[in-house]
Amino acid sequence: MSIAETKTEKLDGWNRPPTMEPEGEGELLEIAMGPHHPSTHGVFRMDVTLDGERVMRLKPVFGYLHRNHEKIAEGAAYLASMPYTDRLDYFCSLSNNWAYALAVEKLVGQAVPERAQYIRVILAELTRIQNHASSIGFLIQEMGASGTPLMYAFREREKILDLFESLTGSRMMCNYMRFGGCRVDVSAAWLASARKVVAGLPAFVDEFEALLTTNEILMARCQGVGVLKPDLAVNASVTGPLLRASGVNYDIRKVDRYGIYDRFKFRVPLGDHGDVYDRYMVRVLEMRESIRILEQALPEIPAGPIMDPKAKIRGFRPKPGEAYGRIEAPKGELGFYLISDGSPNPYRYRVRPPSLINLTILEDMCLGQNVADVVLIFGSVDIVLGEVDR
Repeated sequence: MSIAETKTEKLDGWNRPPTMEPEGEGELLEIAMGPHHPSTHGVFRMDVTLDGERVMRLKPVFGYLHRNHEKIAEGAAYLASMPYTDRLDYFCSLSNNWAYALAVEKLVGQAVPERAQYIRVILAELTRIQNHASSIGFLIQEMGASGTPLMYAFREREKILDLFESLTGSRMMCNYMRFGGCRVDVSAAWLASARKVVAGLPAFVDEFEALLTTNEILMARCQGVGVLKPDLAVNASVTGPLLRASGVNYDIRKVDRYGIYDRFKFRVPLGDHGDVYDRYMVRVLEMRESIRILEQALPEIPAGPIMDPKAKIRGFRPKPGEAYGRIEAPKGELGFYLISDGSPNPYRYRVRPPSLINLTILEDMCLGQNVADVVLIFGSVDIVLGEVDR
């Protein structure tokens, strides 16, 4: 029976008046993308309202992966939370370690030896490269291309993960940083391997760009799609490549100059249009700048201790106070806010995750776009659900 022939249709307890419109015309279609959609990088759902193929509304739905990270940390000693940070953005565990270590070091006024500072920069920039390469590979795959770009990205990622494993004992859950330094020192052999990997990275980025940057299908699908205006990006507290692709010159490595970033020469790539293509290009250019930092840091790494001898491991009880430590993680500003009441555990432990904050403007970027572009726009944000839900 058609809608035109139906006198009254009862839906969810409400009587809807009859309509004389032909079936399907003038109606909005509501669909749920997820929570097991292959493009959602985890259990995440988008409730999308469509007029034909045009997006009218979009509601992100998350929380399926919630693990109570912050409350667990308030019941554990400060150091016991370090391995939990690995499981936020599990692509970037070493960056997570650094942000948390920085917050605690600010809380207690802890110094970090120069050699450890160099090691932190080297590991953070290697992490940025493998994150951006993987993000681009996933984006192209979600566009409907074959898995070739993703396999190219994972080929280089494997080399970097091999370095992480040989140093920390783990490929992804590294648990490496400590308050006042690093857990173990890098050997001469490790540094030689790192230099060899870094020496091959420019050729990889060139290969990536030759395959993708001027590809007419990628340009047609990405240029002018999912535009994020700079004023909205700033007002929504968006950070990282997503913000810089909209033309906003803001990189915490330059703003805060945490660690020893003020010793290195590197540029901050910016986009002109704030669309999906600019987000792709900013990540490519950031990989090149990370290589530039590594080429400076690896030859300059000094000898010396990797832990401050004054750093406390046992009986660690910060004086009452509060601190916020943040870094330029691959996806944006990752920060930890800590309040100490003088006990062995933090009184308050709060994570500022870039994946969650950047996700809040997903609807704004998707309104008016075709439903086929939603997955591309979402992929260009670059999130990990472990960090969104925590």
